[in-house]
Amino acid sequence: MENGDIRILACDDERDVRELLQEYLQKRGFMVSTAGNGVELREVLSGFDVDLIILDINMPGEDGLSILRSLRPDNATPVIMLTAAGEVVDRIIGLEMGADDYLGKPVDLRELEARIKAVLRRRSGGGPEKQAKDKTRSARFGEFQLDIEAAKLLSSDGAEVPLTAMEFSLLKVFAENRGRALTRDQILEQAHDRSWDPFDRSIDIRISRIRRKVEVNPEKPMIIKTVRGIGYIYDPEG
Repeated sequence: MENGDIRILACDDERDVRELLQEYLQKRGFMVSTAGNGVELREVLSGFDVDLIILDINMPGEDGLSILRSLRPDNATPVIMLTAAGEVVDRIIGLEMGADDYLGKPVDLRELEARIKAVLRRRSGGGPEKQAKDKTRSARFGEFQLDIEAAKLLSSDGAEVPLTAMEFSLLKVFAENRGRALTRDQILEQAHDRSWDPFDRSIDIRISRIRRKVEVNPEKPMIIKTVRGIGYIYDPEG
């Protein structure tokens, strides 16, 4: 997907920040809309589809976490959260609620562009070369089926289970490594996200969210199991 085909919605209560993001990303070829609060964000989303949302956490009135909560799980548009330095708790909550990535403020615009491309690459399942090499087209996760071609997780009755871009990417990694114990570092490497620290809680939070979707008892996972001292292993039969 070329930058010119990608529409981004930047939501931040600070006008200067919105204009800075819009100006930079438009110069990079993206289509960019802006919103100053949750009401304006929903007005934009009601008018047309967007490919990615940049969402500030700290906004007066309805904050970014509340907006994200209202979007999920019905809207699976990738979301990158903007957080003030040191707001670890907010980042963790955002990830648990379905954010795809986070970036601290003040924003490094080049890093933001790289994060945007990484999130969208995960959503599309990787580049053409990776897709050509990938022989795995579907995989069972207990009573659920992962359709890798369509980037969808389907229940036994055919209903689609909402996934974020990162959740799909992680499920795809497990599907390609059936029965193999993977370290956090290996998981992130294969998920094309080297910007994350493998010792960060982020990966564990993601897998916890996935377990709540595919495991009969997420507290006693049988499909995506923890391997003490190593990482995780995927057992489709559970």
